[in-house]
Amino acid sequence: MNEEIYDVTIIGGGPAGLFAAFYSGMREMKTKIIEYLPYLGGKVPYFYPEKVIRDIGGIAHATGEEVTEQLVKQAMTFDPAVVLGEQVVDMQRMEDGNFQLVSSNGNTHYSKTIMLATGFGTLHSVKLDHPEAVYYEEKSLHYTVRKLADYYDKHVLISGGGNSAVDWALELENIAKSVTLIHRRDQFKGLESSVTKLKNARVNVMTPYEIKELHGTDGQIKKVTLKHLDNAAGDKELYIDRVVVNHGFQINLEPITSWGLEMIDGMIAVDSSMQTSVEGVFAIGDIAHYPNKLGLIAGAFNEGPIAVNHAKKIVAPEDPVNHLFSTNFAAFTEEE
Repeated sequence: MNEEIYDVTIIGGGPAGLFAAFYSGMREMKTKIIEYLPYLGGKVPYFYPEKVIRDIGGIAHATGEEVTEQLVKQAMTFDPAVVLGEQVVDMQRMEDGNFQLVSSNGNTHYSKTIMLATGFGTLHSVKLDHPEAVYYEEKSLHYTVRKLADYYDKHVLISGGGNSAVDWALELENIAKSVTLIHRRDQFKGLESSVTKLKNARVNVMTPYEIKELHGTDGQIKKVTLKHLDNAAGDKELYIDRVVVNHGFQINLEPITSWGLEMIDGMIAVDSSMQTSVEGVFAIGDIAHYPNKLGLIAGAFNEGPIAVNHAKKIVAPEDPVNHLFSTNFAAFTEEE
């Protein structure tokens, strides 16, 4: 049993948690990160390693893997403790006011404050609802694009109508031999600029269609039958090498929902200090709910420092809540 007490324990090692760990180090708080996955970075390096991230100020063009690499390097500036491959399943306040966290493997952690940066919990891609899909998964049927080179000179079919589907169609346009994007509805939910770019691209857009049948052998899809949803055009067949399904994610917030935190629409309610309904417990990033929230990575980079400053006031009540900047600290210099 490790009874060392930390000032703040950040549950979740994605972008929000990583930047919060860096800022916590600047405030000279003893910091620990606990991440469920066996690596830091959260869903970004897993689902979007080669996807270009464009919504962070000052970074015009960087892949998910590149952004993650820089975030991890920045987070390690002040040497936080890092625990990987552990899922925290229980949180209890002890008699001395500190928190005890228990992981699924029985490990215990102790902290004066807690910061939940879990994203939407554990995420799993919504699988293609087709009986034969399992025979092609991770061979020629995928739920994200991990290596663009795997799609070079291929005939690619993408199914979905959100930002990811539109972005991947545009990303693969100049790599694949052909790209077809299908959606069950006539309208796409992606950002306006991306949808406009899609309309002017060489991507073959087909609506309203869905995948009806997969045809192939030994895990390799060779042909796909598409069903027209209002039956006006009938079925169509396309010769396809790769299928990418972007139908969203299945979200699992267990066991957080049993910790006594106020929840709103599957998210954790926070106040202007990013504190939850339990004093000393903060939430940042996708999991945090407050009015007019904008789910950008850049937004999470602001939420973390806000939470850290107020956690610092709990840990050291005599210290004021200062608005501090990285340029104030010699520990983070250009030479490093």
